[in-house]
Amino acid sequence: MSTLPWLTERPIAHRGFHDMNHAIWENTLAAFSRAADAGFAIECDVHIVADGNIVVFHDDTLDRLCGISGDVRDRTSAELGLLTIGGTAERIPTLKQMLKLVDGRVPLVIELKGRQGEDDGFAETVLDDLEGYKGHVALMSFDPWVLKDLKVAGSPYPLGLTAEGDQPERFFAHDEAMQLGLDFISYHYGHLPNPFITAQRKLGIPVITWTVRDEAARRHTFEQADQMTFEGFDPRESPALVA
Repeated sequence: MSTLPWLTERPIAHRGFHDMNHAIWENTLAAFSRAADAGFAIECDVHIVADGNIVVFHDDTLDRLCGISGDVRDRTSAELGLLTIGGTAERIPTLKQMLKLVDGRVPLVIELKGRQGEDDGFAETVLDDLEGYKGHVALMSFDPWVLKDLKVAGSPYPLGLTAEGDQPERFFAHDEAMQLGLDFISYHYGHLPNPFITAQRKLGIPVITWTVRDEAARRHTFEQADQMTFEGFDPRESPALVA
C-alpha cells in the first residue's frame, strides 16, 4: 500500500497530456488543461530564469521547442512568455500560470531542473509560488543539491528522487540521495528491476516510472512499480497502444 495514495492512484501525464508535439505541445497550458480535463495527474518541469521567476519548460535551451537559440535561463519570464512553442499559439508559461489553470483539479508532480552552482533561490521561489495552492503537489529532481535545498527551506510537500541507472555505482549515489529523507522515487522503467528499487519498495517508498510509451512498458511498470508517467497514448483506451 502506497504511503502517498494520491501520487499513485492515477496515471501521470508526462509534461502534460500532449500529443507528442503535433498539435498540443509538451509543458504548455493546453497540455495541462487537457490532462486536468481527462483526470490525469500532471508531471512538468521548471527552471528559474533571469528575473528570479519560475517557468515551466524542460530543456536548457530554446532551440527544440521555440526554434531559436539561447539559454532559457538567460531570459526573463516576461521575455519567455512572448515566445511561441512549436509554431502554435502557446507560450512558455510561468509556474504561477500553470497553478492557476490546474487549480487543484489533479495532482501535480513538479520536477526542478537544477544546475549546480546556479540554483540560488530556486527551491525557495518554487515554494513561494506554491504557497496557498489548494491541491496535491509533489516535488522531485535528479539533482540532490536541489532536493537538499527544498528540505532546508522546509518544503511541506513530498519530495522525490528522479533517477535512472542499472549499475552499482548509480545505486550508491541514489542511496546517498535517499538519506535526505525523500518520500518517493521516479525511475526509468527500462532499468527495473534493480536492487536499489527493490530495497526502497520494501521500505514502503512509492515508485513511479518514466516515460511509458507502449503497452510493454506499461505492463513492466505495474510489475515493478506503483504508477507510470506516460505519453503518446490515452491510458483510458484499449491496451493496443501507440509506440
